[in-house]
Amino acid sequence: MKQRKAWRVVREVIDEADLIVEVVDARDPIGTRNRKLEKLVMEEGKPLLIVMNKADLVPKEWAEEYKRKSEIPVVFISARERKGTGILRKEIRKLAKPLLDEREKVKVALIGYPNVGKSTIINTLKGKKVVGTAPIPGYTKGKQLIRLSKRIWLLDSPGVVPIDDFDELVIKGGFPADKIDEPVKPALKLIGRILETRREAITEKFGIREFESEEEILRKIGEKRGLIKAGGEVDLEETARWLLREWQTGRFTLFANEEERERDFVWDFEDVLEGIERELLLDPRRILWRFGEELREKLDNQKRVGIREIEGFTVGIATGFKKCDSAVKFLEELTGKSVLAGECFGKKWKGVIAIME
Repeated sequence: MKQRKAWRVVREVIDEADLIVEVVDARDPIGTRNRKLEKLVMEEGKPLLIVMNKADLVPKEWAEEYKRKSEIPVVFISARERKGTGILRKEIRKLAKPLLDEREKVKVALIGYPNVGKSTIINTLKGKKVVGTAPIPGYTKGKQLIRLSKRIWLLDSPGVVPIDDFDELVIKGGFPADKIDEPVKPALKLIGRILETRREAITEKFGIREFESEEEILRKIGEKRGLIKAGGEVDLEETARWLLREWQTGRFTLFANEEERERDFVWDFEDVLEGIERELLLDPRRILWRFGEELREKLDNQKRVGIREIEGFTVGIATGFKKCDSAVKFLEELTGKSVLAGECFGKKWKGVIAIME
């Protein structure tokens, strides 16, 4: 849909609705709020409510501070986790109440960028699946009016805010990361936005503390992920796709959630992995025999992880676990690969060397 036509559809939705709900991704409120949309609604003199979806991915304190500073009413929810939807219903009823004095029913429109969760919110509010959902843009077809209560109806329509810039489309999840021909540019733009918004997220997620540019960060991420091409260079395109995929699926956010804090770890063992690659060691027992002393020096309650791609296999090292099985599972979840061979070491705190593919 061309930009002009897309905005015409958005204006039609605003005209038809009595109350507008702008759906925003709580992880990136600056990038997913649309000031042009908000201005159009204000010019029409219609009530506007901002719904920050995916709020389970941001700290409660931050959400409360954002809400306090906003000049427009804000509700934080997680439609996927079914949290905050009761508060959303109350806020919709509150804004609809003055309108019901003038009309028999109030139509509420949900508008937002692709993939922010409009259909999921409708299904959650209704309590059953009434709108098809999928993680692809434009899945909602046509226009539907869905009864929320006796006098309040949800207008689900192609109220999709158009995105002018392709890189922004990718960052907002409107184009699948795996299908991007040139992923480096949007990945660098994403890194730049993260640095501008909350640079600590780079250190928390990847253990990267020193860098001079966005490209250096991307290169270091590729090194830590073991995304290396023949010849030893980092595969920047695959690294970029991986980073964008992590962002689009919510596995990487500006803020660590509770689960991520529980499995907090630091990246380590670069020197050991350099030696493993140099000596081409792909047997966990030989690796432990050769580098066991260095690895045992770092056995404590801090989880440490190192990963590198060598000759088509992935070598993983994980320490700081109470059980070897936990370390193996951690490596498999982190890489998405299966362990072919592994060697456990340590007493009170365990470590694992694993060969994966």
